[in-house]
Amino acid sequence: MSTDVKHRASSSPLGRTSLTGGRLPKWAPAATAAGSVAAGCAIGAGAGLASHIQWGLIAALLFVSASYALAAKVEGTRQAKDRLATSLVWVCFILAVIPLVSLTVYTVQQGAGVVDGTFLSHSMNGVISSEPGGGIYHAILGTLEQVGLATLIAAPIGLLTAVYLVEYGRGRLAKAVTFFVDVMTGVPSIVAGLFVLSFWIIILGFSFSGFAGSMALAILMMPVVVRSTEEMLKLVPNELREASYALGVPKWKTIVRVVVPTAIGGITTGIMLAVARITGETAPVLLLCFTTDVINTNPFQDAQESLPLYIWHQYSLGNDQTYARAWGAALVLIAIVMGLNLVARAVARWRSPKAGH
Repeated sequence: MSTDVKHRASSSPLGRTSLTGGRLPKWAPAATAAGSVAAGCAIGAGAGLASHIQWGLIAALLFVSASYALAAKVEGTRQAKDRLATSLVWVCFILAVIPLVSLTVYTVQQGAGVVDGTFLSHSMNGVISSEPGGGIYHAILGTLEQVGLATLIAAPIGLLTAVYLVEYGRGRLAKAVTFFVDVMTGVPSIVAGLFVLSFWIIILGFSFSGFAGSMALAILMMPVVVRSTEEMLKLVPNELREASYALGVPKWKTIVRVVVPTAIGGITTGIMLAVARITGETAPVLLLCFTTDVINTNPFQDAQESLPLYIWHQYSLGNDQTYARAWGAALVLIAIVMGLNLVARAVARWRSPKAGH
């Protein structure tokens, strides 16, 4: 009887239209993309368009239009709309990836020739700017110390603030804290640097140092930690909290032993992403750390170099050797930030809940 039902559904016009209509082959999107690229290049060259960006936009428009037209002819209007949305997503993805890939490739091309063991293990002390040589060891050391101090300041404060907002926050105080966290999220880095400059250095009379830059970086890092940690704590099931309370465990111990360990993967990921966000900041360290060619291992005294500041300083000197050193430092900075992001993803994957556990 089921065979008869299937036969009637396939033989009826409705069954043939909705269930067994034509389908484009799997290679159709790739073929459409290749044809659109070829047609876009031909149209751009024939029209005398000098910019390859214009060629790419023409190809993208042709790809979206051709995907919809082919799907509408073969698969029907409903499936064509799905193809249209899919093709638009792919076009937007490619438009977002192209600048990133271009920037990375260009930085590697410009900086790879400079980066070697000497460049990574020496400072600029005694090196003439117009001559080859020198390195970024003092800048790497300064960046690691400044970012490390900023993390030590911002991570505990951000974590405790998020715990308060999720577990205890009620009433006007919680609303005020949430409002100020939102405001701090959009504060420009130069404003954070000016605040620390006016309060820590001008009013209190402390000297320019790496620690002053760390405080400005901590201000920028704190709202990112709060927001990411807050969202991770909200994802912890309430059943875990209720089960702990039912066993007579106090609320503070439930938070310490149950809630935070459950969300520790997401919390760590948020902190690592916040660290990656502040690693490339230039304005605060320019105002508060100054620039130096010598190695300074003490972040609490005297000027201290950092990688963003090194890149700005070398590029501003304006000759071939300083340009090369700036691109080499930029390549190292990108590698550090990429490494931090990979660590964050690895921690998130390691600490994510496993099926069957």
